[in-house]
Amino acid sequence: MSNAGSDVARRFGAGERVAVMTTQPLDRILTYKAPEGGCVQGDYVEAPLGPRKVLGVIWGPGETGFDAAKLRAVNKVLDVAPMRGEMADFLTRVGDYTITPMNHMLRLATRAPGLMDPPSMRKVLRATGFRPNRLTDARAKVIAAMDDNPGAAFTQTELAGLADVSGSVVKGLVKLGALREEDAPRDMPYPFLDPLKPGKTLTEDQGVAARQLTDAVKSGRYGTTLLRGVTGSGKTEVYMEAVAACLRKGRQALVLLPEIALTSEFLKRVEERFGARPAEWHSGVTMTERRRCWRMIGEGEAQLVVGARSALFLPFRDLGLIIVDEEHDNSYKQEDGVLYSARDMAVLRASIVDAQVVLASATPSLETWANCEAGKYKRIELTSRYGPAVLPDMRAIDMRTEDLPSNSWISPTLKSAITARIAKGEQSLLFINRRGYAPVTICRACGHQVGCDHCDARMVEHRFQKRLVCHQCGETKPMPEVCPDCEVEGKMAPVGPGVERLAEEVTTSFPDARIAVLSSDLFGSARALKAEIERIAAGEADIIIGTQLVAKGHNFPHLTLVGVIDADLGLQGSDLRAAERSFQLIRQVAGRAGRSEARGTALLQTFQPEHPVIRAILSGDEEKFWRAEAGERHHAGVPPYGRLAGIVISSPDVQAAFDLGSDMARRDGPLRDIGAQVFGPAPAPIARVRGRHRVRLLIKAEKSAPIQAAIRKWLTQFPVKGDLRIQVDIDPQSFY
Repeated sequence: MSNAGSDVARRFGAGERVAVMTTQPLDRILTYKAPEGGCVQGDYVEAPLGPRKVLGVIWGPGETGFDAAKLRAVNKVLDVAPMRGEMADFLTRVGDYTITPMNHMLRLATRAPGLMDPPSMRKVLRATGFRPNRLTDARAKVIAAMDDNPGAAFTQTELAGLADVSGSVVKGLVKLGALREEDAPRDMPYPFLDPLKPGKTLTEDQGVAARQLTDAVKSGRYGTTLLRGVTGSGKTEVYMEAVAACLRKGRQALVLLPEIALTSEFLKRVEERFGARPAEWHSGVTMTERRRCWRMIGEGEAQLVVGARSALFLPFRDLGLIIVDEEHDNSYKQEDGVLYSARDMAVLRASIVDAQVVLASATPSLETWANCEAGKYKRIELTSRYGPAVLPDMRAIDMRTEDLPSNSWISPTLKSAITARIAKGEQSLLFINRRGYAPVTICRACGHQVGCDHCDARMVEHRFQKRLVCHQCGETKPMPEVCPDCEVEGKMAPVGPGVERLAEEVTTSFPDARIAVLSSDLFGSARALKAEIERIAAGEADIIIGTQLVAKGHNFPHLTLVGVIDADLGLQGSDLRAAERSFQLIRQVAGRAGRSEARGTALLQTFQPEHPVIRAILSGDEEKFWRAEAGERHHAGVPPYGRLAGIVISSPDVQAAFDLGSDMARRDGPLRDIGAQVFGPAPAPIARVRGRHRVRLLIKAEKSAPIQAAIRKWLTQFPVKGDLRIQVDIDPQSFY
């Protein structure tokens, strides 16, 4: 391995041999000659590979021992900031931990379009100082906007938006000579965030928490802190003070959010706090903005980045703070490509660059709770809601005693509570963690359940789309009039409720109510989803019906009632995290209620009110729940008190997948050497996805066991050929 992770970047003269790590699916680093003008270790380069030009990084000195005449030269060094030594170290260590080839890691770290293109230009407008004699109101607004931003340059679209006028008004001022058009680089630095601007007044316990976090940031040393606070306790305002402290030191900060829909509200809060918007990085950002973000972060021209989990792999110049908001959220685990936990890798990255990590949650993951108990992480508690808000009243509705028709899911008790809220002008939220209209479509003549043609999964009816949808591969088909199996007509029926079917029942029960449905399937863009959330927050809905999307940090000030339709849904199954996830999800959903002056109520419809998880939710004794859950996991030797690795073998040929799985289970010597056990092979719970049959093995080991090294040694015995694929998931979060 080269010394790409060291602090001193080595320089190579023109024609010297250099090792280039590319993003191509190759099992080795390639050797080239340095280009004319030379290069530095860490430089991003364009290199020839066959007839193509590929992206790569100078990783160190090239191989010797063969004729240099055979070598091709690197085409050019790209006009972007070189990869820093700590970034190379981070990618190497994540690759080692997750057993991922380095070319995949480099691809993850260069997911910005046009990096090999020369910097592009765009037209911007500046004020000339000339004032036309006669100004319309619209033109005066443009002049005023320029006066408010002396020396600033804007595109025509930006300026028209800032002044709230049409583009033709701006064009008119260019013709009159009040504005001058000039060329400027498209990738401009982000506006300055002022860390000296005062934030909101904090309560006493918020102030204590903020001081602890800011002191940690000022230390310039690594540390991880759990910021645990009940929903609505002001965790964001507290960690915003840590961000301010980081910016005052001249270091960069990163805030990770679990859901794109949360970014709109969060960006407004950042703008209010620091006077400008930060850089954004998530799938809803345009390709142009992605390239700008990537480049400016590397040049230190972006102080704060707000993004999804992949923002962790951006080329920060001096990262001093990482906030992982809602750290317990499952979406921080990447489930395809490079399989990593952003929460865990945030801790790794911070440890490399002497940064602080803040893990914020009302319902922390058991892993984080255990690290606090072991003294690895510090813990700060916020125990009361901010301002006049108080925690909601939590009660169970025992569905065994409710008189409910067979085609209904909202109990009379819950309906009565909703009616009372509508009468007072307050909002109600009905939560069900199932997308679509119905999870199963069954033939009442023969019992056939409609499944996906490419996966072993039932298709979900989406009545708004008039289609059946596979939630594994995305395949859709029209709703069948005739049973695909027995060919009897008119006997296809939906079974069970989804969010759309619940909306249908609500419309019938409350015909005059304004209804909003929040489900990721129903919005074509992140912008449309953000707009709907803002509309709800403004009070433009009486009843909100949503999936787990509604549990993620939204603030609906008019919401005073939360009804959980099926509180038992996540309590069954073999998933070792089932109880933890149910507890977190229902507590988070319930926390949406009563975030303003009016006290909130959360009602849980359950057939198992005596279940330990339901009782823990109702009692609010979270520590008791975590201690009991930790005791069970410790006894079983599973995370966070043991190690697990999932192996998924896939192939179009089911027998080939099972044969390889059986062979791997037999030849498990390297795993037995570290005391690990192999379970399987067995069909995966969803045994076929996109036409590929899936076979699982599970590896279990003690916490201190060197599981990655053993798995690497084990896998070398099984060269994968043809259509077979092996996927390794260290610390799996799901077992589908």
